[in-house]
Amino acid sequence: MIEYRLNHPLDAAEVARVFDASGINRPTADLPRIAQMFTRADLVVSAWDGDCLIGVARALTDHAYCCYLSDLAVDVAYQKQGIGHELIRLIQDDIGENVTLILLSAPGAMAYYPKVGFTRADNAFVIRRKG
Repeated sequence: MIEYRLNHPLDAAEVARVFDASGINRPTADLPRIAQMFTRADLVVSAWDGDCLIGVARALTDHAYCCYLSDLAVDVAYQKQGIGHELIRLIQDDIGENVTLILLSAPGAMAYYPKVGFTRADNAFVIRRKG
């Protein structure tokens, strides 16, 4: 049975393993950066199979108006079981219905997000990171 945890401390190496196993592109060789990404996030939901981390959702939010879902990753061995959808639902439960949930999709995940309730937006702008 999959267990979900809200704002549970996560080991950077385990998060990097899940990122690598999910296919998401993140700086997994830079464990201090992964650790900082998660310790400074406002909201983290993790999925566990026993003692094994199998999925993560990381968000930055003011809990009043908007929430940016910056990471959603599920180990490929556990994908297509509703775990990603549940991680998103738990984020939504925490922020409430008056907060807009926003994300930037990886090209390979563009077809996934409409299936879990997201609407495509054509009014976004980005200044890309350099590293």
